[in-house]
Amino acid sequence: MNTNNIKSIRPAMLIGFLISVAMMATAFFFQYVLYLEPCPLCSVQRLVVIAFGVVFLIGFIQGPKGWGRRIYGLLLTLISIAGLVIAGRHTWLQHLPKEKVPECGPGLDYWMKNLPTNDVIQKIFEGSGECADIVWSFLGLSIPEWSLIAFVFFLAYSLKLLFLGR
Repeated sequence: MNTNNIKSIRPAMLIGFLISVAMMATAFFFQYVLYLEPCPLCSVQRLVVIAFGVVFLIGFIQGPKGWGRRIYGLLLTLISIAGLVIAGRHTWLQHLPKEKVPECGPGLDYWMKNLPTNDVIQKIFEGSGECADIVWSFLGLSIPEWSLIAFVFFLAYSLKLLFLGR
């Protein structure tokens, strides 16, 4: 197959990178301007967004062709699924009845300093009372719900890249 006629995916990778940067800028705005401290699940979602940004930036710089595009599609699909699982869990916690919300723990900083990595990961995914709090919403959707929507769009693009290579 002649790859010279295939359009570059650099513009799409640049757009994905810029969306990731905008998502992180929004997260920092919430934290440092609106003084909304991120809960443990918010912090993990930030890591997912950073992973997107790194992969999109490398893809933009490299401009892969052929199977390289599918490899980027696979990486982005795996990151998308991780984001969907985390944001989905976070959204689920926010919609639990008050009596079923897990108790607030000592926080991510304490866990990171005092617990083995496996326990930290388990505690993050269990969530805590602070993860269930809805501290900001727009059009009736909370921050994790907006993240969930973004991860769905990232997944759609990554699957297109994985299966169609464009």
